[in-house]
Amino acid sequence: MRFLSIKPFCSGISIQTHRYASLLLFNNRKNHNPNFKFLSTMITPNEKDEQGFAKRLWVKYNKESINSLYTPFVVSLASGTLKIDTFRHYIAQDAHFLKCFAQAYELAEECADDDDDKVCINELRKSVVEELQMHGSFCQEWGFDVSSEETIPNAATLKYTDFLLATASGKIEGVNCPANLTTPFEKTKIAAYTIGAMVPCMRLYAFIGKKLQSLVDIYGVCHPYKKWIDSYSSQDFQAAALKTENLLDKLSVTLTGEELNIMQKLYHQAMKLELEFFLAQPVDQQTVVPLSKEHDSVTIFSDFDLTCTVVDSCTVLSEIAIVSSPKSGPESPRVPVAELKNTWEALSKQYAQDYEQCMEAMLVNQKDKFDYEGLRMALEQLSDFEKTANTRVVESEILKGLNLEDIKRAGEHIVFQDGCMEFFQRITKNENLNGDVHVLSVCWCGDLIRSAFSSGGIQNLQLHSNELVYEGLLSTGEIMKKVESPVDKLQTFKAIMKEHDQVDKKNLTIYIGDSVGDLLCLLNADIGIVIGSSSSLRKIGTHFGVSFIPLFPGLVMKQREHVEGRGFNWNQLSGTVYTVSSWAEIDSFVVGY
Repeated sequence: MRFLSIKPFCSGISIQTHRYASLLLFNNRKNHNPNFKFLSTMITPNEKDEQGFAKRLWVKYNKESINSLYTPFVVSLASGTLKIDTFRHYIAQDAHFLKCFAQAYELAEECADDDDDKVCINELRKSVVEELQMHGSFCQEWGFDVSSEETIPNAATLKYTDFLLATASGKIEGVNCPANLTTPFEKTKIAAYTIGAMVPCMRLYAFIGKKLQSLVDIYGVCHPYKKWIDSYSSQDFQAAALKTENLLDKLSVTLTGEELNIMQKLYHQAMKLELEFFLAQPVDQQTVVPLSKEHDSVTIFSDFDLTCTVVDSCTVLSEIAIVSSPKSGPESPRVPVAELKNTWEALSKQYAQDYEQCMEAMLVNQKDKFDYEGLRMALEQLSDFEKTANTRVVESEILKGLNLEDIKRAGEHIVFQDGCMEFFQRITKNENLNGDVHVLSVCWCGDLIRSAFSSGGIQNLQLHSNELVYEGLLSTGEIMKKVESPVDKLQTFKAIMKEHDQVDKKNLTIYIGDSVGDLLCLLNADIGIVIGSSSSLRKIGTHFGVSFIPLFPGLVMKQREHVEGRGFNWNQLSGTVYTVSSWAEIDSFVVGY
């Protein structure tokens, strides 16, 4: 169990409000914890933030960019294994889109009032014409002519072009009809909206171009689509994308809050249409993504604290104890808040000191290659340490007197990592995927976890964790110890897999975790995925020869291996785990769109 130091908050809280401790502690988390993730429903260009308006929109709708990156089309293109017929179809469809893009720039230029803005938009339109010429060179190089191909735009292309031209013509929900836009100021708003609907395309292609360019060197000049990748990763295209964003920033300054809200909706819609455009490309070949397409039986394992959540559960429980302590009566003597805080700080300090010593003890005799047995033996030391720490918690009685209702209420307000809850909702509700979900956690209180997932409508996952012991509704301070350590997690993981193997030998296992305590399970799963950037996890793993590979490049390599005849083999105990920065990557990989 990882301890986090508490911070004083809500001093002077009344007895009547103790049951709302969970809500108060999360308000406190928002104010004090730098890891707390909070996005308002509307972004304004005047926020105290060094990022511009366009950049903040890109960050806010990052999920769609990840979804696009992980589409079968882009992964196949990145690997160099995309069939030429699919690429031809894409070029033909993109040519339709680019002609519309140039037309939208013309309409935006007509609406713009500022001369500098007109010049900027005109230059951007010329860059689109150059992009169309580039498509022509692709056609010539690969021996086909778009004009002679079946060039009727498909449904996804039409949906996108219709949206873009409607926006550029002022036909926008919540905006006066074009006939009523008579003043230059009103017309300038249409120019702003149009650029807002075009920026996502520019930034997304710049993003994908850079991502793919970083992989081209793996295959050298033999990559069949190197010219396409070079074009979108080039300095000229990156500069054009930045120019559109700067223009959007400038045009957004005078917009009202309601108008900015319209802009956000247009930006988001464009991002979703880009995703649909990539998904509509006919990839007539086996692909490594989404995983659910090739594997209809998948067992998902996940850690909870800081893998799923923003806040560690031990801090939540300790703060409930501190806030609710004034409610103690004659049968349960009141423990001063200061004493509870001091107890918790002492436990946290002792844990941190012992943890560092434990880490140092494991980092001896650097391994030249993957040494699973050495890692397992080292983590047994960590297991002993974790059990000792839990014994101290029980002996301190800091968890004594917690009300079950308070715990459940706190669980309902636990903040999940962005995209985490959505991933589990999609897995548990996917009728085409036989997805079994298990949460393995060293958390002291299973009720907290169950309440957290129930708040998102998830009732059917299977939880394996410790439990608080109660007398009536109040905890005794004792912990029913079931999963205390990395070794306990592994034993639970293997027991579950033994049951699954008796039913389905082809079942695929995925383990998602964030800490050293997850390493053994990560390595024993068919696919181990590390979320976040734990330095101790990387240090220990690397010491014992574990390879950490970013998921997207790993999938691109898998796609290439499959076409070369090596299949989509996922091997347990290979010494490789994959890394991601967000749940959006996991969702795109496993479930897809």
